[in-house]
Amino acid sequence: MFRDHYLDNQQLASQLAAWATAHPEFVGLSTLGLSALGQDILLLTIGRNPEMQRPAVWIDGNMHATEVCGTSVALAIAQDVIAIYGGSNTAGGKPLPSHMADAIRNTLFYVAPRLSPDGAEAILKTGHYVRSSPVNDRPNLSHAYWQASDVDGDGEMTHMRQQDPHGELVELLDDDGVPLSPPVMVPRGPEDPPPYYKLYPEGHIVNFDGLRIPDPHFLSDNVYDLNRNFAHDWKPEHEQEGAGHFPGSAPESRAVMDFAIRHPNIFVWLNLHTFGGVAIRPLGHHPDSKMDQTDLAMYRQVEAWMTEHTGYPTVSSFHEFLYKPDKPLHGNLSEWAYHQRGCLAYVVELWDLFAQLGTMPRKRFVEHYTHLTRKDFLALWKMDREHNQGRIFKQWRKVAHPQLGEVEVGGFDGRVGISNPPYHKLAQTCADQSAAFLRVASMLPQVGFELLGSDKLDGGLTRLRLRVVNGGYLGTHGLASAKELTHVEPLRLTMQCDGVTLQAPGESVIEVGHLSGWGMGLHHGISIFMPWTNGNAREKSLSLMFSGCGTLQLRVGSCRVGWQTLSLRID
Repeated sequence: MFRDHYLDNQQLASQLAAWATAHPEFVGLSTLGLSALGQDILLLTIGRNPEMQRPAVWIDGNMHATEVCGTSVALAIAQDVIAIYGGSNTAGGKPLPSHMADAIRNTLFYVAPRLSPDGAEAILKTGHYVRSSPVNDRPNLSHAYWQASDVDGDGEMTHMRQQDPHGELVELLDDDGVPLSPPVMVPRGPEDPPPYYKLYPEGHIVNFDGLRIPDPHFLSDNVYDLNRNFAHDWKPEHEQEGAGHFPGSAPESRAVMDFAIRHPNIFVWLNLHTFGGVAIRPLGHHPDSKMDQTDLAMYRQVEAWMTEHTGYPTVSSFHEFLYKPDKPLHGNLSEWAYHQRGCLAYVVELWDLFAQLGTMPRKRFVEHYTHLTRKDFLALWKMDREHNQGRIFKQWRKVAHPQLGEVEVGGFDGRVGISNPPYHKLAQTCADQSAAFLRVASMLPQVGFELLGSDKLDGGLTRLRLRVVNGGYLGTHGLASAKELTHVEPLRLTMQCDGVTLQAPGESVIEVGHLSGWGMGLHHGISIFMPWTNGNAREKSLSLMFSGCGTLQLRVGSCRVGWQTLSLRID
């Protein structure tokens, strides 16, 4: 159902519970915590023996209330992973190389399909626009502001328009100069004749003095943008809209941070949003010249898969996704995951609306949202009529507003067709993203531990020759920039002896260090002019000397990659 429809909270819970019931051997259902209104923030864990720590990936969706497509894509990825655990070698309906499928079967998946259950329910049930959470716990509530409400009693909270000689909007005309039906509101130009319109959210004005109409604002009656409430470069509300009272003041964002801090084994982080049809990577505050170039090469590999399987471009947040030039966003999740958790983290803005409309490419991708022409609006109206059953543009209905007088209600609903893909596009969106992301998920480190041999020496001594090796694409630290983080500890070897004695007691704990992966990303390293490869830094050989006979328990690993054990008998 989630591939052709957007699920409400009850339907989402039923789907996750069904998987956990059908596959108890490798699917578990739990909660990250409770939302502001007391709803479960559901978490699906996929992987055998989930309590055994090992490299993991994280997938979240729907942290912004309107962006319910993120829930569907997270579920589609989870469904494909479940199938791979059951023996499938496909991702998004496309063949997945068997070694990649094997890597996924050794990986833990943490899937949080809906980080804002309160907001999603408000959007799906009533159309009330909410950025993330419908709570408004500001202490300063004596000013005039818009509060969403159902003015016409139809059960929905959409938009209101009102004719005004100083209005900033007009109705769009078709190629023959005739107003479209249903109407499309576009910015007024100097040559446009009346009538002119003001556009407001459907609702009423709190603390209205009867004269001054406040500017509508996307956070008028809800305080949080969860993607500004994380503890990386957080700024207070007067510097960053939606930041909240302090980092993690929203229970939803705090629950995510709490979980991630308790799970240092997360290497890859996918943050699903809508809309636009683009992947957004770090850095958010600096140009690529300031980025670790090995990290950048890893992101180029992600970009190649995104382009191949989804057609989406991959852009730098700093270079192409600042809403205001030279003003970086603060407190967002993907930057926190990259800088503070050492994850290969990125955002996907699902639903390539601009490509579907044939919009001309912009210098900076973010300009697609603000530089639409009337030709683009006309293309959107045609797409809505021909392929979306007219869900976006609808007729306006006259209503008597208790504060403003006569207004018209309705007219526009962007939930399906703008904020999220039309239903007939949803399945393909899900499949394409799964095909791309599960290739990224296969890049995690794969630490192995083996006995190369044992030698009997004079004096009753036994020498063991061991090797620790990383067979994964990423190093045991993950991205190169993550090495400095305190939770990205190097591998250590510890041992317990029963009946045998280690000849060098100081070697009972050996720091193995980090092991490189074999991957170098794209366009970083091997060149046609110097086609050399790296040395063998992805493995380390150890030699230990014992006397006596008995058993030996060896353990190697870290909190980052988990632990591998080896039991030996020395006779």
